[in-house]
Amino acid sequence: MSTGGAKRQKSGPKHVAESAHDTGSYRMRVLSMEGISLIKKFEGCELESYQDSVGVWTIGYGHTKGIKEGMSITQDEANQMLEEELPEYEGYINDLVTVELEQCEYDALVAWVYNLGPTNLRESTLLKILNEGDKKGVPAQIKRWNKAGGQTLNGLVRRREAEALLFQNEPWYEV
Repeated sequence: MSTGGAKRQKSGPKHVAESAHDTGSYRMRVLSMEGISLIKKFEGCELESYQDSVGVWTIGYGHTKGIKEGMSITQDEANQMLEEELPEYEGYINDLVTVELEQCEYDALVAWVYNLGPTNLRESTLLKILNEGDKKGVPAQIKRWNKAGGQTLNGLVRRREAEALLFQNEPWYEV
């Protein structure tokens, strides 16, 4: 599986992996196995295409690009799709966040943007207060994003709680 040249980390709070496009001074952080576990838990894995809660065709672990009705994939293909997609979402956090992050904070934010997309991140109060250095305010901002199609969804409430806990380096598995 390709990881964009960076190696995924299993543990350790301050890991930073070199980017495949390393210029000598820029180092790119990557999602740890903890962050991947959160994404997999809350996205679930569907091997047949389906419409999500707002009607978007989806497959695998929340993959939406180019998905149509009637598609099917294997578990290996689902894992590969996720692995190939993660560098895009890691990049949004690496590029848009201007403060230093602990690995748990980074993982929570990548999981959040994987689910909500870069436009929501760019325009969010979450990003504004984070970049102002108000890390204590971030968990409450994470939790605000619990609606789809204007409806509060229990699955999103649970996911946001887990992301907020992970951001604070607290156990999230039981959420």
